[in-house]
Amino acid sequence: MRKGAFYTNEYPNLFAELGIPEEQIERKINDTFNTMFFDPVERIYFEMGDDMGYMLDTGNLDARTEGMSYGMMMAVQMDRKDIFDRLWLFSKTFMYLNEGKHKGYFAWSVSPEGVKNAWGPAPDGEEYYAMALFFASARWGDGDPPFDYSVQARDILRHCIHQDEMVPGGMTMWNRANYLIKFIPERDDTDASYHLPHFYELFALLADPEDREFWKKAAEASRRYLHLACHKETGMAPERGEFDGSPIANPERAQFYSDSYRVVMNIGLDAAWFNRDESLGEIVDRLQAWFSENTKLGEYKSYWINGEALDKPALHPYAIIATNAAGSLAAKGKYRMDWVRHFWELPLRKGDRRYYDNCLYFFSLLMLAGRYRIYLPG
Repeated sequence: MRKGAFYTNEYPNLFAELGIPEEQIERKINDTFNTMFFDPVERIYFEMGDDMGYMLDTGNLDARTEGMSYGMMMAVQMDRKDIFDRLWLFSKTFMYLNEGKHKGYFAWSVSPEGVKNAWGPAPDGEEYYAMALFFASARWGDGDPPFDYSVQARDILRHCIHQDEMVPGGMTMWNRANYLIKFIPERDDTDASYHLPHFYELFALLADPEDREFWKKAAEASRRYLHLACHKETGMAPERGEFDGSPIANPERAQFYSDSYRVVMNIGLDAAWFNRDESLGEIVDRLQAWFSENTKLGEYKSYWINGEALDKPALHPYAIIATNAAGSLAAKGKYRMDWVRHFWELPLRKGDRRYYDNCLYFFSLLMLAGRYRIYLPG
């Protein structure tokens, strides 16, 4: 079994396998980053004052912990401490919750001016915040609060699994009995796209020592969960699921829809970094085959996870192409490199819905170029 980059420090570059020269790959990465962060028309990053910035969800006109933590991960991968610190300071200033049962978490949505639209968190934001902060600590070193990155990351993870012990009325983001991440702290169900076993492997090295065994078990539990959640024929996962892998009863959330697209991207990065479970690649093989054999490129709808189409178009078709391609890092099927080629030829999305598609686009670009790296202390 191939060892992942965590063990070898060798990151697969599938664009190079297509014969694309390194200088073209590097140029595409830089051009994409510059468009998303600095283009006057198409950017999704905006600066506020002298020291803050936010990532705008251009479809909903808010800043979300999802996008803020994504932006921080992009910044640390691109060695842009200036952008990272602006995003983190905005998050701590406007999104951090200082009181109530969610004290220590981050409000999942605020206005571009920093006014809270919600007083509860979304766990995918916290896990990305923590991982980005650990990488920042390794790349740039810890500074004064709130830029003592590793201290901040450990505090986030401490709240995630001990909130009920730390805050009156508090609820954890992980179910401590089965080690699975929740959709929100109040609910005992989950979102397959929140499951990031490759992050948990690293949390098991970097979190509070007494919690490291928990994170090891969380990585194992999430890999098992993905096998349960993804359809055995199509490879599709629902947006929301029960802990046994079945879709939740709410039909709007039982579909293969926007959140679901991230699942194969996550499987791809887990394979690139650790490759602890090669059989997860079979999920990607099934999904790539289903789309290749049942749809036209880019002409996608919403689907039940058995592949039955619904009468509404996919909100984020660019994201489907990008994430299916990123899944090729784990795949072995005959369509594996076709998706990498489709993605290489895909431009960034423009217009009001560009935020989500282009975030997943940039992550997939880094992954497939071997540029989405692990940064650890020492």
